[in-house]
Order: sequence, then structure tokens, then C-alpha cells
Amino acid sequence: MSAWDNEALAKIAAAEEVRIASVRPDGTLRKPVTVWVVRHGDDLYVRSVRGRGGQWFRGTQERHEGRIRAGAVQQDVTFVDAARDIDDEIDAAYRAKYRRYAGSILNSVLTPEARSSTTKIEPRSTSA
Repeated sequence: MSAWDNEALAKIAAAEEVRIASVRPDGTLRKPVTVWVVRHGDDLYVRSVRGRGGQWFRGTQERHEGRIRAGAVQQDVTFVDAARDIDDEIDAAYRAKYRRYAGSILNSVLTPEARSSTTKIEPRSTSA
């Protein structure tokens, strides 16, 4: 497990959205999708509105590697299934960050299906 650089963590956490692309089995990146990201402590989390059946989420489960971009910050990452005991805290982080969105839009990341896909994003070093 790697720790986020403080500057990158702050910039990604402050971004409205991130572009996320998982790595295919052959090592190439899939087409990036736009998702909401929240910070909890020194960690970043994302959820799929379609739960574990969402296409981009399924892609993260193949190699558990990918890349995110938020503004000028681009980072290779590892996708880790989040512990279920923090679901309420992640819900609170989504409510706090995205409270200005209408109920149905915000609630799309608070459903049991979306919660089941909560994924922690960890920085991955590109050096060998």
C-alpha cells in the first residue's frame, strides 16, 4: 500500500470529478469514465452508480490497476475493495461534497448497489 502525496491527495479530493480508466488484461487502458470521488482521512474512494455490475467497475476487478486524472493530476492507481465498516462514513463524505445536487442524483451513489462497489484508490508507483 502506498500513501498519497499530500498535494496530489488534496487536488484530487477537491476535484468535482475524476476520469478513471482501468487496465485491460493485455495491459492497455480502457476508455476513461467520469466519476465522483470523495476523501475519507488520507484515502480516496469511488463508487459505481450501477453497483458491482457497472461496466467500469467490472474493469477494475480484472487487474485492480488503472489511472485517474483530476485536472492536472494524473496518477497510476490500484483499486482495492473498501472495508464495509466505513460505508456510513463514505456516504457522509458524498453527502457533504455533493450536497448541492438534487436528491435523486446524489442518492444514486448512496444505494445498497452503489455502496457494494465502494473502491479505495491507492497510488501506484510506475517505477520498476
